[in-house]
Amino acid sequence: MSAQIIRAKDRFHHRTDWLSTYWHFSFDHYYDPGNVGFGPLRVFNDDTVQPGTGFPPHSHADMEIVSWVLSGTLEHRDSQGHRGTIGAGEVQVMSAGTGITHAEHNPSASEPVHFLQIWIRPRRRGATPRWAQQRFSPAERAGRLLPIVAGDDRAPLAIDQDATLAVAALAAGQTVTHATAPDRRAYLFVIDGGLLVNGDLLATGDQARISGVAQLELASTAPSELILIDLP
Repeated sequence: MSAQIIRAKDRFHHRTDWLSTYWHFSFDHYYDPGNVGFGPLRVFNDDTVQPGTGFPPHSHADMEIVSWVLSGTLEHRDSQGHRGTIGAGEVQVMSAGTGITHAEHNPSASEPVHFLQIWIRPRRRGATPRWAQQRFSPAERAGRLLPIVAGDDRAPLAIDQDATLAVAALAAGQTVTHATAPDRRAYLFVIDGGLLVNGDLLATGDQARISGVAQLELASTAPSELILIDLP
């Protein structure tokens, strides 16, 4: 197995008066030619936005953008006429295609919003923009890897790429496995807790970029939340 483990303290951290974010790959003013993506996974941002603030309108094209709210509420509006909120446990998929402009805002007067924003390059360029959203309860991901987004019918939310995003909430001592193929990649992020990943110990905020493995064994050493992305 080839696994590059990046500890939480080694992530690029950007802070302003309204945003605290960890960029796992090159993004905006952070550029590292050796860290521009992992297969089709191009962006993985761990964002915390302060109350009453947010991202002003900005445009995207030819990117599959997945947002998963961990705590708080995120308000969304876009040029396709979609407007609403995403609460804790909800996932939004925005397929930017030929182009879409959107804004994200924390509508709360007191509570920060913490969410993951993940960008994946699509198989095809120039598609019609598309938007979808769904809530996944803690019970649905308890003790198992729950597929939430996929390029086929393995998950309820769709992206245009041969990739699957799965989440899990594990009690201390629980183990789940993920079968893959030696020619595929797996990207693992520990949102909270601790995991033994095929014998390597990961803690809150750690990530692993894995290739050349037929099966992953994820054994929790403490109550844990994680996201696993299976990629070509």
